[in-house]
Amino acid sequence: QVQLVESGGGLVQAGGSLRLSCTASGRTFSDYSMGWFRQAPGRNGEFVASINSVDGSAIYANSVKGRFTLSRDNARNTAYLQMNSLKVEDTAVYYCVAAQAGTALTEGNWGQGTQVTVSL
Repeated sequence: QVQLVESGGGLVQAGGSLRLSCTASGRTFSDYSMGWFRQAPGRNGEFVASINSVDGSAIYANSVKGRFTLSRDNARNTAYLQMNSLKVEDTAVYYCVAAQAGTALTEGNWGQGTQVTVSL
């Protein structure tokens, strides 16, 4: 299975930007669809975005569409989540996930999570 390490979280003011990285090891990165989920205190986990392994197309939750961009660099085994115009409600632990074709993202391999805190 693939191992994932997230980085790039931190504290930022509302309106600011952060870029999360998810670096994979252990398997052929290009074979995996990549995604991000997040979980805020007291709330259920929420899908954020995913990018597939076939053509690199991405889909986004309505709550982040137009503000977040998910990309991947197969040569670096890394997926990037660029988060712009951050809002207080984006505060959460963000988890990277990788899944092979035919496997739902939620059934894939998860990273340890990285905290994103957006302040007023």
